[in-house]
Amino acid sequence: MLYGFFVIKIRTSKRRLTVMNKPTILTGDRPTGKLHIGHYVGSLKNRVLLQNTGKYNMFVFLADQQALTDHAKEPEKIIQSVGDVALDYLAAGLDPEKSTIFIQSQIPELAELSMYYMNLVSLARLERNPTVKTEIAQKAFGESIPAGFLVYPIAQAADITAFKANLVPVGNDQKPMIEQCREIARSFNNAYHCDVLVEPEGLYPENEAAGRLPGLDGNAKMSKSLGNGIYLADDMDTLKKKVMSMYTDPDHIKVEDPGKIEGNMVFHYLDVFGREEDASTIAEMKEHYQAGGLGDVKTKRYLLDILDRELSPIRERRIEFAKDMGAVYDMLQAGSEKARAVAANTLSEVKSAMGINYFDAQ
Repeated sequence: MLYGFFVIKIRTSKRRLTVMNKPTILTGDRPTGKLHIGHYVGSLKNRVLLQNTGKYNMFVFLADQQALTDHAKEPEKIIQSVGDVALDYLAAGLDPEKSTIFIQSQIPELAELSMYYMNLVSLARLERNPTVKTEIAQKAFGESIPAGFLVYPIAQAADITAFKANLVPVGNDQKPMIEQCREIARSFNNAYHCDVLVEPEGLYPENEAAGRLPGLDGNAKMSKSLGNGIYLADDMDTLKKKVMSMYTDPDHIKVEDPGKIEGNMVFHYLDVFGREEDASTIAEMKEHYQAGGLGDVKTKRYLLDILDRELSPIRERRIEFAKDMGAVYDMLQAGSEKARAVAANTLSEVKSAMGINYFDAQ
């Protein structure tokens, strides 16, 4: 395969493995819009592969509370996106019989855990978090940083530790978040002389090209706001229009002109989405394009076939699932109830370690 897989590095103590001695994986998405193919190759496809190995306890969640940290005044966007992202999950192959799929806001225990963890983290430490600093700059908050946004590394630690996750699939830019979670877990265990909380390991992309897919226009980020993404929900006509509009080599004006493949999004996407059986054809196309004589229209048509091969089954499943949104929300409710039971157990252990389960012995 020409796209990246997560490198799995497992470091667990004897008591860290959960039901049936399987490591636990926790992962999720902020529901701020439909998922695009960057989400798919960067994380979602790998989640399905990990799920289908049967080797892990999988928890996958829609982080609506986290999304509200910078969308508090537009909750309707989050509400709509919860259904959209759930459809994308199911269409891509996440199976509620194999993975617990839940909504973050339906687990109130997470908020209580966050409150206790806040007492173990200084404001200065939060402000030093490189990921938070970068995102604050990107969102141009200035001096008006929402408090919820600043402390979201703590909330994220609550998400991870509530389910005693051993492994958390994230991009390389999220390493500081994993380290801060590990610090919180370690600090809690040391402060209360226990081993209740698990220090998680990150699962990082082996191939960063797949881990962060550029937009159709060559922009480093694919996003809805920039209008440069292909979505899992896009129909064939929309997919074709987007592929035919992709950024290539601006100096490749005539077919006979030699073209550049560096920075050419068509060839970048071919490297990411091409399969092993496509490798020789893609290599020949690159050589032909660089020598001259191969037009952009032909390369885009080939890419369209490659993408449609991957996306058409997802698109068809999504249409079927969307016919019964009641069943989709029933699935989310059942998953949330199951997840809440797990989080409640961890919270009880946390409070016992702190000595504030006052009535347990009564």
